Amino acid sequence: MGNSDSHSFQAAWRNQFSDEERTFLSIIFDTISGSDTPEETKGGKAAKKQVTLAMLKAYVHRAVIGRMTIRMYNGMRGTDPIKKSTVTDCISKKQFLSFLFHAMRGTCEERSCIIQRMISTNPDAPVTGRQVKEFTEDMIISVIHLLRQEKMLRGWNVEKTADCILGTTRLTAYLMSELKIKGEDLPAEHLHSVEINKTALKDWVYRVPQIPSLLHALVAMGLHLAKSEGQGEIFSSNLVLPLCVGIKFSGMYTVLDIPSVLYLKSNLPSENQSQWKLVFSSQFHGESFSRFSHQILQKGPTLLIVKDTFGYVFGGFASCSWELKPQFQGNSTCFLFTLSPNLGVFTYTGYNDHYMYLNQDQQTMPNGLGMGGQHNYFGLWIDSNYGSGHSKAKPRCTTYNSPQLSAREHFTIETMEVWLVGNFTESELSKTKSVLDADPEAQALLEMIGKTRVSDGLREPAEEEAEE
Repeated sequence: MGNSDSHSFQAAWRNQFSDEERTFLSIIFDTISGSDTPEETKGGKAAKKQVTLAMLKAYVHRAVIGRMTIRMYNGMRGTDPIKKSTVTDCISKKQFLSFLFHAMRGTCEERSCIIQRMISTNPDAPVTGRQVKEFTEDMIISVIHLLRQEKMLRGWNVEKTADCILGTTRLTAYLMSELKIKGEDLPAEHLHSVEINKTALKDWVYRVPQIPSLLHALVAMGLHLAKSEGQGEIFSSNLVLPLCVGIKFSGMYTVLDIPSVLYLKSNLPSENQSQWKLVFSSQFHGESFSRFSHQILQKGPTLLIVKDTFGYVFGGFASCSWELKPQFQGNSTCFLFTLSPNLGVFTYTGYNDHYMYLNQDQQTMPNGLGMGGQHNYFGLWIDSNYGSGHSKAKPRCTTYNSPQLSAREHFTIETMEVWLVGNFTESELSKTKSVLDADPEAQALLEMIGKTRVSDGLREPAEEEAEE
């Protein structure tokens, strides 16, 4: 029976991984288990290599929080490559390899089983909503730490973005809101006690792509698998932030946090995910609607992000270049979103085609920027008298089915940013190091109103030299 199981596993092992991958993973397992050679012998008989919790702790990436290391250990030792029910204290090579395959390339059922075992030491018992929430939060925190330690933030700076802890809490809450029990929403007020069975976990992994993506990144980076080998890359992290272009954040803070960047990126069309470039910031360009509209016209698809004076953060994705005209523009891939106090994306309903609107200096038509709804009742409106706007949804925006995005129906802008999102040429990427360097008029405007460039003297020597 043992030989049959072994042969069956060897066949699966060959099918799951390429020759190059098998060699690489064997070296990884030998390294974790403390073996310097492929085979150790005792009395002429091959010794069985195993990984203990202490060995795994000694090997795992230092950026992985302690509790997550134990979760990974439980996931490995609970993995069942030959359909046995016992949970061992040590991890065999079969368990190690099966864990890697299921976590990074498995079906939704296989990945949900891995998650269940990382949450609970009992592979057959349901888990509670509280346990799932704690696991999800641990996973997000670990992945962000890993991205930072591996210098994979791609120009984003954790210290110069909004609060990452609050962002993690909001992303966790959003992901948990997608967890359904028998097709129904999980009641938030009973989150801690609700039991989540295997079917619900499997459905969650299937419907929410961020979950398998985060799990893959955690395993690949946490176990040092996301390394370049020769000309290619084996087991990449599978989770890449958009390249942040145009500013180094010296002297300024963006309203975005890293979890929100991950969330927004996952909701953008694929062609708008890879590179983001700041083209307007009220911190730099001042509070001028003329300056604002000048900076966003004919630039391509953009993300508009507003923070009101109550701390609500919201905005919209414009899938086409903004044009200054008294007609609606855009297409059905536009959407509205909210980032704080909650995450949410609101897409086209089919009710009307009022996707985008930008007008100025007209006497008979509203002057300002709008997305969704109708004149004077926009889902998101920025008035041409810069500093105010509205989000009118009673009860929902007709174009995007969005609720009121701001804290109050009529809001005052604290900060506003616009990011160009897409793929830029090398010449476009190398044009500027700062939004102010690219816009001398903005610099002059700040000087005229008595504001200095706080970034002067604080910049790092070269933007390309560091990820953070």
